[in-house]
Amino acid sequence: MQAYKTIIAIFLLYIFSFRCANGQNISKDDLIFLTSQWKGERFPDGRPKVPDDLLNRARTIGLDDAWTVLKNLGYTNQFEGGWKTVNDTTMVIGRAVTAMYLPSRPDVEKSIKERGEKEGRKGNTNSWPIDVLTKGDVYVADGFGKIAGGTLIGSTLGNSIYSKSGNGVIFNGSVRDLEGLSEIKGFNAFVRDFHPSFLEGMVLMGLNTPIRIGHAIVIPGDLVLANREGVLFIPAQLAEQVISTSEFVVLKDKFGFEMVRSNKYSTGQIDSEWTEEIKNDFLKWLEKHPELGKMSKAKLDQIMSKRTW
Repeated sequence: MQAYKTIIAIFLLYIFSFRCANGQNISKDDLIFLTSQWKGERFPDGRPKVPDDLLNRARTIGLDDAWTVLKNLGYTNQFEGGWKTVNDTTMVIGRAVTAMYLPSRPDVEKSIKERGEKEGRKGNTNSWPIDVLTKGDVYVADGFGKIAGGTLIGSTLGNSIYSKSGNGVIFNGSVRDLEGLSEIKGFNAFVRDFHPSFLEGMVLMGLNTPIRIGHAIVIPGDLVLANREGVLFIPAQLAEQVISTSEFVVLKDKFGFEMVRSNKYSTGQIDSEWTEEIKNDFLKWLEKHPELGKMSKAKLDQIMSKRTW
């Protein structure tokens, strides 16, 4: 069954990729169709706009916890590991702006660049995704794993990306000028490798289209959560649920540690379905720790009822 789902996902990915040939954006209607479960604000092109508040809250949750929530909801193709990074301690969190690159051929690349020029696009095609970035975006590109000649950016474009988005990049490909990129405070790049070569032999074939990053599928507007462990792509419509549940897991663990150390409850009781007594003790404990935030009994019951952690 899992293999069948994967085949269907890849089939749909290629359908939309071909519909967006020649470096064309996916249509607004198609993007809204793909993200129909998102009910919040959207960018003019239809891309889901996860609220800034959720982006900030995402910085405090654990990637493992978020992955577990997604897995238990049936989303098993959202994580990719095995990266090299520019700055190991800098997280990359934001809304995905996607780009799909393919090996170039002269006739196709000529047509793409001619049309891009008519549309007012400047420079090589690897700079076009940068032009559409806004604050909070993350440039996510499938460079088909190319290393030599697959350097999508260097320090100049890296500075441009950070000035526009305040964020970093996720590239299934490479970058050049590691030293220069590492000097951009707050910037990070998750890449397959570094290489001194310039970009050649590849062309942008899809901008803000569904893409594949290793084992993961990425839809424009997905919430990107990247740290030293790897990169997780959270569907926009699940961002609030994943973050809220992950925040609760952090609180549950802190509460549980104290209860187990004091012999109030056992580990089994903390990790199982909570009784009303445990719930009440948790809320009383939370009141004693205002720095950890507030939670109503109704919100606690809602989180406990879903048990996606």
